[in-house]
Amino acid sequence: MQAETLILGQVLTFAESPFDVPPDEAARHERAGAVAVGEGRIVAVGPADRLRAAHPAATVVDHGDALILPGFVDAHAHYPQTAIIASWGKRLIDWLETYTFPEEARFADPNYARAQAETWLDLLIAHGTTSVASFCTIHLASVDALFEAAEARGMGVTAGRTCMDRNAPAPLRDTAQAAHDDSAALIARWHGRGRARYAITPRFTPTSSPEQLEALGALWAANPDCAMQTHLSEQREEVAWVAELHPEARDYLDTYEAHGLLGPGAMFGHAIWLTDRERARLAEAGASVVHCPTSNTFIGSGLFDCARAMRGRIGVGLATDTGGGSSFSMLRTMAAAYEIGQLSGTALHPAQLLWLATEGSARAMRREVEIGTLAPGSAADLVVLDLGSTPAIAQRAARAETLWESVFPTLMMGDDRAVAATWIAGRMLGK
Repeated sequence: MQAETLILGQVLTFAESPFDVPPDEAARHERAGAVAVGEGRIVAVGPADRLRAAHPAATVVDHGDALILPGFVDAHAHYPQTAIIASWGKRLIDWLETYTFPEEARFADPNYARAQAETWLDLLIAHGTTSVASFCTIHLASVDALFEAAEARGMGVTAGRTCMDRNAPAPLRDTAQAAHDDSAALIARWHGRGRARYAITPRFTPTSSPEQLEALGALWAANPDCAMQTHLSEQREEVAWVAELHPEARDYLDTYEAHGLLGPGAMFGHAIWLTDRERARLAEAGASVVHCPTSNTFIGSGLFDCARAMRGRIGVGLATDTGGGSSFSMLRTMAAAYEIGQLSGTALHPAQLLWLATEGSARAMRREVEIGTLAPGSAADLVVLDLGSTPAIAQRAARAETLWESVFPTLMMGDDRAVAATWIAGRMLGK
């Protein structure tokens, strides 16, 4: 039996969503708090004095005044694009043709896939991200590489083989049957193995024929506890292209819905240019959209209105969308989400940003029982933030009169230097 560990610091948890109740009512803050962990799970959370008395034999790790949170959850990323992050000057379709497809072709080499998976997960851990949902490539080895690297680190990763049978280079195209059969084999190999979860993954409607979407919809119906991840209404040119390809569809979302790819566990990246019907159907179906703010600005897609989506009862996760996104950091992602909220007319509260980057993303992935919270029984995945990690942040935080005033400078200006430690399944891996 693994010995218990008592992790000390300021502790921030959420009793409710800060989009449903006022942020100060949603949050629970223990200034001298502790998290007790054992066997890779959270045992208890509360005042340090009480937990010390209740767990006298526990090994104590004291993070001082640092803030302990659930580990960050990145709900939409492309690990094969790690090497091409911050590539200049393209919009979506040009980005795919110029940068993405040539790089993804390199993942035919299993050794390359393994090296990139290792690099990417280590970058995430350094930035405080403990769980992620990622697209892989068409190659089965790319999926194996990511799940193997995640398993070695104890991480809860959701991922899937990217399926494309049209409008992509020949080496990256498959068929409807191959997409179904290869994905089914990967589900059998990985889904539910340890902390691995599979996501059925059509890249997006322009690169998947109706036959392929139908096959993947049937696969999801046969494996309903899997996730389904794809893209929706990222750029106006893309929406127009889908309308040309599918004049029979009511809208972009209908191209997925018609083939059984809409429901709880469906995660639609971006979802900027939605119609009123699409918004209503997403909420009614229990699907989620994933806000990718650094990507949306970096490749010029548009401004996602997070507050409107939440008011409409659509589930929302938050994501880096690497490598279209310009940072591996969920702190930078929260800063960009705040800035876009300002431009969209609603300034997101620090509590709302943190909730989106943890429990909100976990809910989108249907993994909130395991990740994204500090609830007893959850995986002991934590990020510990130094709220004075740089001179610029420290001088602002020193003037704080409230918790949120002390946290907000780190959300706006923090980077990997703010991550004092990353804990995964009860083990401290970062710093």
